[in-house]
Amino acid sequence: MRIAAMAAGAVGGYFGARMAAAGHDVFFIARGAHRDAIQKNGLMIESVHGDLHLPKPNVTDDPAKVGPVDIVLFAVKLWDTETAAAAARPLLGPDSRLITFQNGVDSVERLSGVLGPEHVVGGAAYIATTISSPGVIKHTSQFAAIRFGRADKKPDKTLDAFVKAGKAAKLDIALSADIERELWQKFIFLTAMAGSTASLRSSIGPIVADPELRGFFRALMEEAFAVGKAKGVALDPAYLDERMNFVLSKVEPGMKASMAHDLERGNRLELDWLAGKVRALGRASGIPTPASDTVYTVLKLHRMGSR
Repeated sequence: MRIAAMAAGAVGGYFGARMAAAGHDVFFIARGAHRDAIQKNGLMIESVHGDLHLPKPNVTDDPAKVGPVDIVLFAVKLWDTETAAAAARPLLGPDSRLITFQNGVDSVERLSGVLGPEHVVGGAAYIATTISSPGVIKHTSQFAAIRFGRADKKPDKTLDAFVKAGKAAKLDIALSADIERELWQKFIFLTAMAGSTASLRSSIGPIVADPELRGFFRALMEEAFAVGKAKGVALDPAYLDERMNFVLSKVEPGMKASMAHDLERGNRLELDWLAGKVRALGRASGIPTPASDTVYTVLKLHRMGSR
């Protein structure tokens, strides 16, 4: 298959590299020092599941030089959604699918407004990765999964072909039976992970080891769950207990959300689309969100980065 990873950051770069190693034509869209390092030294994946080095990957900062592909792995930061979507137009042919693996819960709507709903597919990536240095992606979690699907749940030959190719490449990949619920479930967990590790300046281990801070983490999930239910999403309360068990028993204690890494590096934060989104939806529905309010207040001055 022809696949574009846009951008070739921690998420898109990882899954794109795995597909490239399996023999697919993958084009990495990158810019700046990361692009320069990939052009010079190749793309390196340092992973708990085995390292990988692509010595001469297809890398560019201009999607127009790539042309139409079958699948676009879309994983840009949330503040760059519309601009990157417009730049991605040359990647889309009649049967192309752009799968968004962004954080948040409104990416499909925002992207559809630019590219048309026929091309845009919601997706969720479950993985802990960072760009440890230009050209090097570090994967630290035992899990590395992607789920995606059409909102209308109609059959889709392009998506079916991508699942088949991904499985052959030994990826944990599948179509979601209910992508709306899948996206909200990830959002619930992510807002808690990002909000707690960024606002408390800590990896997740010490947070959940402390009863009070563990309660704060739980409250962040509960608030996101409540606003999702208010929007009519089919969420099961048992999911909250399952996620608490997951973070206590399966998540590496040293793990931090990408927003915490961005804070440490002085980068812009996705705060407005995470805790800020919970706050906005809570106010629209009359649901109190004190934990999310705390996260937003603590991080507000850092939203735009310090660099």
